[in-house]
Amino acid sequence: MSAKLPLPESVELLEKFVTALQRRGVLTEADIERRKALTDEGNPATGARMIARAWLDPDGRALMLRDGTAAAEAMGVSMAGAPPLGVLENTPELHHLIVCTLCSCYPRAVIGYPPHWYKSFAYRSRAVREPRAVLAEFGTALPEGVRVRVVDSTADYRWMVLPLRPPGTEGWSEDELTAIITRDDMVGVSLPSAERRQQAA
Repeated sequence: MSAKLPLPESVELLEKFVTALQRRGVLTEADIERRKALTDEGNPATGARMIARAWLDPDGRALMLRDGTAAAEAMGVSMAGAPPLGVLENTPELHHLIVCTLCSCYPRAVIGYPPHWYKSFAYRSRAVREPRAVLAEFGTALPEGVRVRVVDSTADYRWMVLPLRPPGTEGWSEDELTAIITRDDMVGVSLPSAERRQQAA
């Protein structure tokens, strides 16, 4: 699906709002450019490396689950001005699926820009009503007995998933693990697998 362009009236309203903030000294052009640069720096490789380190380092995993923002900053990611980051750990009994039911709240600093489907009304409504059906459409089939927990990402708190480390990755390096983790794994619609290394080769 192609991304939709913003409505002209929405663009005009945003421009008026920004101009009003600048006139009041709340915001400067430099502030805006700095925030754009920080947003553009975010990409899924950052979150993937956070997860790979958590798989390899129990202390790093504990920090990530306790304070995702601190874990990101420990990797040199600026979280200034961003909402707190929470990390939800998948287990053999529990799988997490992230959605923003109101709009498209998303941890851009560590995963990059949200995909179009994440912002769509279909995903935002169906992920809550029928999460297993949504997962199946992404090719993700969970074993019987695994509970699915849908978590709402909001303007006040952003979430990402710490997937289970897949079997067959014992002895792998951080770089090798990072390479098999995707953005979709960190949203919870897919699962990392050792086979991805062979597919990428």
